[in-house]
Amino acid sequence: MDKKLNWGLLSTAKINRALIKPLNASKQTRLLAVASRSISNAESYAREWNIPRAHGSYEALLADPEIDVIYNSLPNHLHAEWTIKALHAGKHVLCEKPFALTLADVDAMSQAARETGKVLEEAFMYRHHAQTLKTKEIVDSGALGKLQLIKGAFTFPLTREGDIRSKKETGGGSIWDVGCYPISYARMIVGADPVEVFGWQLTGEGGADESFVGQMRFEDGIHAQFDSGFKSPSRSMIEIVGTDASLNIPDPFKPGKSNEIILSRGDKQEKIKIKGGELYLGEVEDMCDAITQNKSPRISLEDSRGNVAVILALIESARLGKPVNPAYS
Repeated sequence: MDKKLNWGLLSTAKINRALIKPLNASKQTRLLAVASRSISNAESYAREWNIPRAHGSYEALLADPEIDVIYNSLPNHLHAEWTIKALHAGKHVLCEKPFALTLADVDAMSQAARETGKVLEEAFMYRHHAQTLKTKEIVDSGALGKLQLIKGAFTFPLTREGDIRSKKETGGGSIWDVGCYPISYARMIVGADPVEVFGWQLTGEGGADESFVGQMRFEDGIHAQFDSGFKSPSRSMIEIVGTDASLNIPDPFKPGKSNEIILSRGDKQEKIKIKGGELYLGEVEDMCDAITQNKSPRISLEDSRGNVAVILALIESARLGKPVNPAYS
């Protein structure tokens, strides 16, 4: 395909700002339209971000015949519904994380993608960054020895009262919002799903967790530990421990254009510099390549299903107070 793919933003969510720059920078894309629940909001947003078209409803955006790809940045509980509608409207969809809130919804989304032949991918931007790819390469090379432990954290203070991320009924909770990152990272590094998980949570007034602490046991004696939260200082880290060495990634989920990871072996440390790029450009380009070149998306639908299954199992474990197998959650 020589023509650019026309993208439409499904909502005026704050996260859109991260996509607007790469959509304008990519040679494969054109940001053509934005939709809101009111035409006045859509028109105001379009003027602010120099977007050519504004649609006063989500349905209108899906009905726009010139739109090729939808970026679904709606609240978590609306991901499945509007992704399925977009696919059946003939659009490819890049859906924000978390992919969906139930396995039934994940399966319905995947089925819609199969039926329509359209590309559907979850928007985990860090997975496409050079730092992540290098980290995976180092682990797979055996440089750390036999993999033993992965530790991760992603927390920040959520201070806005009534924020949708604090409401259970809309898919709120720190595990869905930021805990999904260290969970995804550990699964990516191991290359498999855990066989058992255990979780603890502290819930807030909205019924969703304000902090979550989890453990995951993989086969071959590999374990992972993480915490996520809305009541802690801003923290973001991954540590990967093997029998021979360990690897520390100080900024694993939002790496930038100049990055450094630390390989520790005995009392020696090696700082590995990694040149990165625009953080969100990778997921845009990966999506475009899947559409125009028939490449498999880096994040498969099976991968996204696995992450949702693990999150649900951790939440169930916290409720029951005992370990849960994600395969049966």
